[in-house]
Amino acid sequence: MQDKCTFEYAIIRLVPKVEREEFFNVGVILFSKRKKYLGIRYQIDETKFNAFAPELSLEDFKKYLNAWKLICDGEPSGGTIGTFELSDRFRWLTACRSTIIQSSKTHPGLTDNPENELETIFKMYIL
Repeated sequence: MQDKCTFEYAIIRLVPKVEREEFFNVGVILFSKRKKYLGIRYQIDETKFNAFAPELSLEDFKKYLNAWKLICDGEPSGGTIGTFELSDRFRWLTACRSTIIQSSKTHPGLTDNPENELETIFKMYIL
């Protein structure tokens, strides 16, 4: 138990019509302060995407999610937000917003390996 540390995660959602509040899950973002870890995994089910949001561009949506990854990775191409501390990047990405990409509320947990935890949560809620 002493090797375990806290983490937080949120589910990334596609909300094509914000006013209807309908969504489907496309990814997970996970943050562990003690392990200095911020990671994201996503996968878009193209059939579901086209059925759920035929008026949206799949390529544009992929670009938006890639921007989230650049921010998580702290890449210079992630813009100013990509230069923030890990915790600030996580808080910015998981902040409540009215856009087509949203995240769930954050959820806590304990782990000794944040990368494995991200993969487990991804398999559970996305695949």
